[in-house]
Amino acid sequence: MVIALPAGAETKTLLALGDSLTQGYGLPQEQGFVPQLQNWLQAQGADVAVINAGVSGDTTAGGLSRLDWSLTPEVDAMIVNLGGNDLLRGIDPTESRANLDAILATAKARGLPVLLIGLRAPGNYGPAFKAAFDAMYPDLAAQYGVDLELNFFLPLIDQTTRRFDPATMQPDGIHPSAAGVARIVQGLGPKVLALLDRVPD
Repeated sequence: MVIALPAGAETKTLLALGDSLTQGYGLPQEQGFVPQLQNWLQAQGADVAVINAGVSGDTTAGGLSRLDWSLTPEVDAMIVNLGGNDLLRGIDPTESRANLDAILATAKARGLPVLLIGLRAPGNYGPAFKAAFDAMYPDLAAQYGVDLELNFFLPLIDQTTRRFDPATMQPDGIHPSAAGVARIVQGLGPKVLALLDRVPD
């Protein structure tokens, strides 16, 4: 893990649990999701340290397996951004949902506010897979009373063509470019600020 800012006595600590989208795959370290989010939050006056707990290639099962040691005592809140690799591997959404359920149950037991970030499944796995995958994020958010962002990539999608702006994506077509990350952070930032406001003083 990389801590983007040393935590002081009054600093809130935010754990960003995720996969390559969180880790910053394909980008210089300072242009990844966590550093850009850290800078955006600081620019808004937030006193927060964001811990990069993103591991490239991680599934929801991988995130769950390392959750206990990732949730160090100083963590005040958590972003959960997992499911993309489950999707790429065609893992049964029932398994993904169970893993996310366990992650959110752990956070609830520790009294941690959570922002759950979802993804949308493409249609190539069939309508039943897509319906089950797309539904697990809002269903679990409602079940646990956590904050929700339905689609990590929403700020990058042209609302007319329903396609990604090529300038916001890396050549692999899977990971955002630095410019794409900046756009995602601008979209997510207010929700992260609201999450931090739920941390008890």
